[in-house]
Amino acid sequence: MAGAVQATPGFALQPSSEQVPLVTNYITNFDFLNQYLPDTYEKEFERYGNRTIAGFLRMVGAEMPSNSDLIKWAEQGRLHIKYTNCASGANAAADTATITVNDTLVPGSGSIAIRVGQTVVISDNAGSGMNKGIVTSVDTAAGTFDVAYYEAGGQVGGTGLTRTVFIYGSEFKKGANGMSGSLEADDNIFQNSPIIIKDKYSVSGSDMAQIGWIEVTTENGATGYLWYLKSEHETRLRFDDYLETAMIEAVPAEANSGAIAVTGDVGNKGSEGIFYVVENRGNVWGGGNPGTLADFDAVISRLDKQGAIEENVIFVDRDFSFDIDDMLAAQNSYGANGTSYGLFDNDKDMALNLGFTGFRRGYDFYKSDWKYLNDPTMRGGLPTGANSGRINGLLVPAGSTTVYDQILGKNAKRPFLHVRYRASETEDRRYKTWITGSAGGAATSDLDAMEVNFLSERAVCTLGANNFFLFQE
Repeated sequence: MAGAVQATPGFALQPSSEQVPLVTNYITNFDFLNQYLPDTYEKEFERYGNRTIAGFLRMVGAEMPSNSDLIKWAEQGRLHIKYTNCASGANAAADTATITVNDTLVPGSGSIAIRVGQTVVISDNAGSGMNKGIVTSVDTAAGTFDVAYYEAGGQVGGTGLTRTVFIYGSEFKKGANGMSGSLEADDNIFQNSPIIIKDKYSVSGSDMAQIGWIEVTTENGATGYLWYLKSEHETRLRFDDYLETAMIEAVPAEANSGAIAVTGDVGNKGSEGIFYVVENRGNVWGGGNPGTLADFDAVISRLDKQGAIEENVIFVDRDFSFDIDDMLAAQNSYGANGTSYGLFDNDKDMALNLGFTGFRRGYDFYKSDWKYLNDPTMRGGLPTGANSGRINGLLVPAGSTTVYDQILGKNAKRPFLHVRYRASETEDRRYKTWITGSAGGAATSDLDAMEVNFLSERAVCTLGANNFFLFQE
């Protein structure tokens, strides 16, 4: 199958026949130089290598427009009913009992989702025994139901036990009426607000001698010049990083917080970043990295109880990466204990030599070093310790999920992790950049400088947070 050119040129420039700095011949993306004219790159040794940390969201997420100040979506709740904090009012060996449900009840209605005729499993949380019974009456206002046990020996244990209840079916006599009442789907409504991120690079008119010139040839064969500023490019790279880290680290401003009270041009109300969402609605591993198969099996067991997404990517710092390699390398043989070392086109020995980039144990896991967690000027510079707030890794489910988009008013398939940016037919705020001042070809004010402005308005949407895992110190 033949390939096709899919990329769209990112430059709408008009080279000048003379070296005259104009807005129309300013290169606003230094990647052009790196790719096509590497010899013109500044002769500086980058002692810290590739200093950018952006790339995480480009790898796992997507971007799509939104024309609202508030992004809302609905995720389906559990299909089956289970309560884990219940108490029985009957003594041991009783044939019947009144069960009180102490769990958080159905939002809105405040009632228990149990009906007469349903059959239930009632189990002691301490593991001393269980019963099966049939529901004979329900008091929704009191959050209680009566149950008659199938076992001749009656109820296991007395009134002092905390019990778990779940429904497994129903039973009715011949010629009886149908089920009384029905259950409504329990959707979980989530929302997030975009934040406005800005930056600026300014250079005085006197310092415009820092301009670099590049001679290019246009499509029609004419030659001309384009110009750039190295420091502006570095500002752009820094801004690109902030677009990502803001989506990762953002938190909503709490009521009565100092951030809420700020006046003037800065701040607003914050946003729900990835770490915040996973820590509050997802799964968290603490107390050191899961460095043994038993530890990792605990992670897998939790995933089993959630959406059981088949493919997952684990973004890790260097230490966690080594821990995973050591855990898998410690297995005695290929495929030991159900673990496979593959997901790449080489054999086990090659995998051991190269480090594990992927493995299968119950699900497919792909490991990726995350520069953000290693960078000493960002997360990599944080101290260790139980209360340090240090993050060692993030598990992200791969693929998409179906949610109800309240703006569109219909079901939509969305990546588990994606960014929504503000945009309309007349205004696209995904990534804006413009030049102001009176230097560098700009003529917008009497300021003797050229100012390159950057702006983006965006929010990250973390769907199905119950399928994510945050690995903390």
